[in-house]
Parts: sequence; structure tokens; C-alpha cells
Amino acid sequence: MNRSPALTLPPRPYLPGQTERPDEAIFEPLKEGLAPAMTPQEMAQSAAFLGGREAFAQGYFWEAHELWEAVWMVLPPASAERHLLQGLIQLANGGLKARMGRENAARRIAALADTALREAFLQGQERLMGLGRAEVQEMRNQALRYAG
Repeated sequence: MNRSPALTLPPRPYLPGQTERPDEAIFEPLKEGLAPAMTPQEMAQSAAFLGGREAFAQGYFWEAHELWEAVWMVLPPASAERHLLQGLIQLANGGLKARMGRENAARRIAALADTALREAFLQGQERLMGLGRAEVQEMRNQALRYAG
């Protein structure tokens, strides 16, 4: 059986200008194998997507963004899944801004994420890439929890 590489997070989340930037090479093994020929369901089980979810859940928003961007880049243009990833990436960016004390930027980015996520679920799907609307809403709440 082919095991996915494990996510190894730095000791602290990267906050530009506040903490040391991790070597992006730590994410490369998780991104390997992503290809446009993969189905969205296969991408949802990829080490990059799942690693992004884990990083996000632990408040490592920059790191989640790095992993999810690799998935976003290989999803079909204008697909519901690409809109979902766009929204998740924006939530990660909003969470990062909130952690940095940039509350107005966090709220502005959250509004952009809301637009992308509405577009993702526009066709009435209950779940995309293993995430339902309620889970995505909880992720939004988590990202903004850092805003004062």
C-alpha cells in the first residue's frame, strides 16, 4: 500500500514579520503526485489537501494556504471544487491576517472567501471534496476567532 507522507509542521505557525519562515521544501513531499488527471475525489484524499486541512485546524494558516494552493492549481477551471479551494485559501489568508492583528484585512478577505464558497455550493451539492457547508462555516469561524 502506498502511504501518503505525513505533515510536519514547524514549532510555530509562520506569521510574516513576526516568526521565522519555514523552509517550503517541507511541503514538497505532500504536493508530489498532484496532477490535472486526478478526480476531485482523488485530490480530496491527497496529502496536500488533507495536510492543508490539518494545518488549518491547528491554526497554521500560511502553511494551509501553501498546501491548498497546489491543489487549486490542478483543479479544472471554474469547477465547484476550484471555487471551494479558492474560498479555503482565502479563509486561510484571513486567519493569517487575524493572527497578525490585521482585523480589517481579515474581515475583508473573509467576505471574498464567502463569495467563492457560495459559488462552490451554487449547484446545491451537499459536500465538496469531503466538506459540507457546516464544516466550511466552522472553518470560517475558526479563522476569524483570532480577530478581536
